[in-house]
Amino acid sequence: MNSPSAHLDVLLIEDDSHLARLTAEYLERYGVRTCIARDGELGLQEASRRSFDAILIDIMLPRKDGLTVCRELRARSAVPILMLTARGEEADRVMGLELGADDYLAKPFSSRELLARIQALVRRSRGHLGPSREVLRVGELTLDRAAMKATLKGQALPLTQHEFALLLGLAERAGRVLSREQLLELAKHGGVDGPVDRAIDVHVSRLRQKLGDDARHPRLLKTVRGVGYVLERGDEA
Repeated sequence: MNSPSAHLDVLLIEDDSHLARLTAEYLERYGVRTCIARDGELGLQEASRRSFDAILIDIMLPRKDGLTVCRELRARSAVPILMLTARGEEADRVMGLELGADDYLAKPFSSRELLARIQALVRRSRGHLGPSREVLRVGELTLDRAAMKATLKGQALPLTQHEFALLLGLAERAGRVLSREQLLELAKHGGVDGPVDRAIDVHVSRLRQKLGDDARHPRLLKTVRGVGYVLERGDEA
């Protein structure tokens, strides 16, 4: 049986309302929050508004077909993409993969298999080829999940539980923009006991101070105006 996922956000672009609802209900039982878009155009709009850990795309979509959606998404994002379709021909599978999809699942599919594939895609995208590693490194930043400790250039960072949870969530998704709402959820799911202050901006400001980041021109933890925050990858900072 699948174990709960550690807070994943996926976008499901599917015009079959019944299938979309059943799929979302199953995934959410295992910690995968699912946003549903009913056609290709709405899917692209949703993907541009917020960040997702993975995107599931049905090939046969109204307004804009799934292959076109896949191509447009891949042109602007490295988000893991899994294609869903009732058409299982080899030509369709090859076309989807050539356009940038990471995986392919033919209908009817097992919800359990879909969940396993999503988890595998996300692990690969985060650099985890196996089970989640205890130590995560992003550039010169190192985070020890078990000990809830972080170091930068070998120097220990005096982080609170809230700050560590936020920094871990950002580090696991380095290079991706996260909204304030997503960061709040990451803090809640990051082993933090008690209420979480909703003033995410304050926590980010404190994190910057402890990272030695210039508030006006941050090098590591950057603001994307009107959207949220992003922790730069080590090779980009």
